[in-house]
Amino acid sequence: MPSKNDSPEPSKSEQTRALILETAMRLFQERGYDKTTMRAIAQEAGVSVGNAYYYFEGKEHLIQGFYDRIAAEHRAAVREVLDRETDLEARLAGVLKAWLDVATPYHEFAVQFFKTAADPDSPLSPFSPESEHARVEAISVHREVLAGATKTKVPEELRDVLPELMWLSQMGLVLYWIFDRTPDRERSYKLAARGARLTARGVALARFRVLRPLVREVHELFTDFLPGMTKGAPAEDGRP
Repeated sequence: MPSKNDSPEPSKSEQTRALILETAMRLFQERGYDKTTMRAIAQEAGVSVGNAYYYFEGKEHLIQGFYDRIAAEHRAAVREVLDRETDLEARLAGVLKAWLDVATPYHEFAVQFFKTAADPDSPLSPFSPESEHARVEAISVHREVLAGATKTKVPEELRDVLPELMWLSQMGLVLYWIFDRTPDRERSYKLAARGARLTARGVALARFRVLRPLVREVHELFTDFLPGMTKGAPAEDGRP
């Protein structure tokens, strides 16, 4: 008799969805995103084209599935460091290192895919509405990083602002990682460590009331001008 703690076997539907996603990732890496069709993905996965579209409405939705997978793997990977560390720098450094570890198998794919994801009008942009689920999940990790940093006092008024700024900092690391050609992306790991140190110092300084308006202004700058983070900003032509 299986233990009550045993994870249930994935259903046939979940297995098919995972197979399609795995096949798509492989073909994207081998052929490139633009040259890979849904028909080719279905054929390689051994399913009908209609079945492929049943699970994923298009290639863009396959990439969203990839984003969600990375977010879930990262969430699991950070558990140990967040349960163990209470120092903000150590927590953040562990979270950034864990992301680099999780993303390592996908580096060449990310290089090929970047030109599409970098387009601000693309649904594949990390700032797009379609990417909101993965974005919110990633920001929630940084919210947990702050919440568990018992040695660092975070002002109440900045508790919602700082996790988003920390996620934006992580996006800067991701961009550097994409172009990093050092062995095993060693410079990306060094950047993660130094970035965590700088961020921890910045958060510590935010306890001073005189600096809080500056932090909020920086946050407002990003939310007003970065696509996907805008909260009710007027359109360029003046329309709401």
